[in-house]
Amino acid sequence: MKTIHSIIVFLFLGSLAINAQNGSVKSKTDVNVATDKMSYYQKRGAEDAQFEIAFTAKTKEEEKSFWKEQKAYEKALKQKDKKAYRAYLASKKEAYSQHYYHCDGHCHHDAAFYTYAGYYYYGYERPSYQRSYSPSTVNTRISVGTPSLRLGL
Repeated sequence: MKTIHSIIVFLFLGSLAINAQNGSVKSKTDVNVATDKMSYYQKRGAEDAQFEIAFTAKTKEEEKSFWKEQKAYEKALKQKDKKAYRAYLASKKEAYSQHYYHCDGHCHHDAAFYTYAGYYYYGYERPSYQRSYSPSTVNTRISVGTPSLRLGL
């Protein structure tokens, strides 16, 4: 009886060990899949940003539909998978910020580009042809307060 009891306990513990190993292999696989998915969306974000930067529409309707489709894609991705959306957006922001420092008079972007690019990088909120520089003079106000004295009767 003791032998049968020992065998049952041994089989039970052995099955737990096997299940634990399978679980760890599965979790490693899940991590690899998640990493691959994030790297895919990072690459996709950089590619999309480069395409948007180089995009020139032939008509206003084409440009409007392009940006509308792009916004719809990003909105759907955000609803579907927030982590993938964050990875996509981060790589897109990086690509836009890199382009901002190379973009000056030789880059001819439409007004819609600056509207949408301002979302990814703050510098695009004012295109180079609209950038205003602060004046070299500084206005200061100096006020001197005099103490007040009250006498009560």
